[in-house]
Amino acid sequence: MELNDAQQKRKELIVRNLQEVIGDEKLTKQIGAGKNIHVYWGTATTGRPHVGYLVPIQKIADFLRADIRVTILFADLHAFLDNMKSSIELLQNRVLYYECVIKALLNALNVPIGKLHFVRGRSYQLTETYTKDLLRFCGLVSLRDATRAGAEVVKQVDDPLLSGILYPLLQALDEQHLKVDGQFGGVDQRKIFILAEEQLPKMKFAKRFHLMNPMVPGLTGSKMSSSEENTKIDLLDSPESVSAKIDSAACPKMPSALSADATETGVGDENGVLSFFKHVVVPIQSEAQIVINGTVFDSFDAIRNAFVRGDLSESALKEYLKNFLNTILSSVQRNCRDDSYFEEIVAKAYPSSKIIAQLEQYKEEGTSMDDLRLEGSALDGVNCVSTPFGQSLEFVASSVRVSSPDFLFSSNNSSVEFRPLRILWRLSPKGRLTIGHLSALFTLKWLSTFGHHITILLSDLDAFLDHAKCPWTEMKSRAQQYEKWLREILRSLNMENVEIKHSSEYEFDSDFSMAMYQMAGVVTRAETAPSVISTDSPPPPIGCHLCPIYFALDVRQNAADIVLIGSNQRKTAELTAKIFKRLSLSTAIPAFLISPPLVGMDGQRMSATRSDFHLDIMQDGAKKVRQKPGNVCDNVALKLCADFLFPFFRQKASADTKGAENARKKGQTVEETAAAVTIERKPENGGDLSVSDFAQLESHFAAQKLHPADLKAFVCDQLMSIFDTLRNGRVLIP
Repeated sequence: MELNDAQQKRKELIVRNLQEVIGDEKLTKQIGAGKNIHVYWGTATTGRPHVGYLVPIQKIADFLRADIRVTILFADLHAFLDNMKSSIELLQNRVLYYECVIKALLNALNVPIGKLHFVRGRSYQLTETYTKDLLRFCGLVSLRDATRAGAEVVKQVDDPLLSGILYPLLQALDEQHLKVDGQFGGVDQRKIFILAEEQLPKMKFAKRFHLMNPMVPGLTGSKMSSSEENTKIDLLDSPESVSAKIDSAACPKMPSALSADATETGVGDENGVLSFFKHVVVPIQSEAQIVINGTVFDSFDAIRNAFVRGDLSESALKEYLKNFLNTILSSVQRNCRDDSYFEEIVAKAYPSSKIIAQLEQYKEEGTSMDDLRLEGSALDGVNCVSTPFGQSLEFVASSVRVSSPDFLFSSNNSSVEFRPLRILWRLSPKGRLTIGHLSALFTLKWLSTFGHHITILLSDLDAFLDHAKCPWTEMKSRAQQYEKWLREILRSLNMENVEIKHSSEYEFDSDFSMAMYQMAGVVTRAETAPSVISTDSPPPPIGCHLCPIYFALDVRQNAADIVLIGSNQRKTAELTAKIFKRLSLSTAIPAFLISPPLVGMDGQRMSATRSDFHLDIMQDGAKKVRQKPGNVCDNVALKLCADFLFPFFRQKASADTKGAENARKKGQTVEETAAAVTIERKPENGGDLSVSDFAQLESHFAAQKLHPADLKAFVCDQLMSIFDTLRNGRVLIP
């Protein structure tokens, strides 16, 4: 698009002294169309702002003079996520401090601030809309891509915290929620800008343009950081301190712009003093003369070349820089102290050195990988709990909530006083309901007979975060369908008093989302990685790393005493206990009851999402199973008999009053009566076969007295009988 002279001058003002512009055509089009352009610049409220902030501030001054609306985002949530940065308790006061000194900087540069707005990140980043967009974003971006995007702005450690990986996602997403046309930042954020350009359109969000200013080296030659004291000149430093820091700064002779040792800009990063002239002094003094030792310089090149030739001494450069900075800083400090609350804000935002040392020690303890990586199990002792139906469950005690499996039972032999417990079973609507789910319901049925309160929690979000096994748009309907199926099954099990809850009732509340960020700040990416990652599959999205976080959140939200889990969730239970301990929530650690896995038709653990190999309660008949004559190892039909059918027979008989009476009349236990079944066979195959228990069934099969076809027919008939009972709403277990 062709711009007229006024528009071209406006664009030149917008882009001058920038190192790079991504989306120049979009910017040009908006200028040509006369659009009211809106740009944002974000700064994490961590350490105290330093003179390096003059670089973006003088550029923001250009934007405001070019009649651009500018929003400055005080990214307090970003600060919390950045490893080894501010603790959450200091953020509010640090936001106030940042706002005060940045306004003072702009006033010192005589910048009109009528179109300048300040926004605090947590004012919108904890809303339901934002959180939903973030989680959708997490379902798109892999850990590898997010790590690459944040490499320049998030502190890098060997075993990084999960929270740091959310940093670049939030920054990209801020563009949409601040409703801006472009984002301004340092060139160190280029990879985050690329992430935004590539990923946001996948969420039906518009691409923005991105404006990047160069990074200013600190006095030591490295990147100036508000969190690294020795590399910066603080905005509140005294003139003596400023002079001393400049005097001690390295100022080696620079190569010429044509030298192979020079950078693209002709400024070596090892010379912090000369870099200040290029990135700070010259742009701010663009409309005034720069006079050093009586010589007038009209450009940075002239200053640099004079210094390289030896015509301009190091001491002369430093003396000018001292006067320049002290003049600006005196104005900044005067403006700040005009606010009667400023000293109080400073004291609260940046406590005394003793308190800071204590806080740093606390932060190091909270983020040290040696401290976070607990040796051994974070859970307490493991016991075995045997049901009356031939099943064996693992009981992992909680030293505070449920320290012994004796708490489960209200028998006279119990060593502890019985009290009703809150038992939670968390279910994700990832696929179809299988007999694996039904087996868990049988366990809950047994536990309910002791008077415990049973809650089934449907976590639609977990189903999405786990490789989008439930698409985002189907989460609500899938959870509702699961609830419908569950209520039908619960009626058949005489368990209508069981509470069914949806995590969607609370999982987007601001306090819940803040707790998510806090938990993400105490676990490493390695700890939250999926247990099994196929080498043939693409890298898992970040959402997979959030699955254990939301499990822990749900456990805490529902104040469970005991959580029923599958054996495949053992690692998640371990991590939940670690998270609670790291956040000083040890009293919230529940006990875990771990049920053994049921096998699918392929001999592997039955999964709701592997439809070729599971048994769907509400839809399927029995499928082809693997078995060979006489083979009792890796025999799916036998395993289903041992782990599902025979325990079901016993539990059903135990709940049947008439069956219990008949057993007593025969001098047998309920379990003995229940286990006696008849396997129908044709006369030529030996006729019907009666077995008293599973052990006898297994023995007959091993001796090849029972053919695989007859065993399969028996298993299929029994399963179909159970399925038909459930589908037709009849009582399965009274």
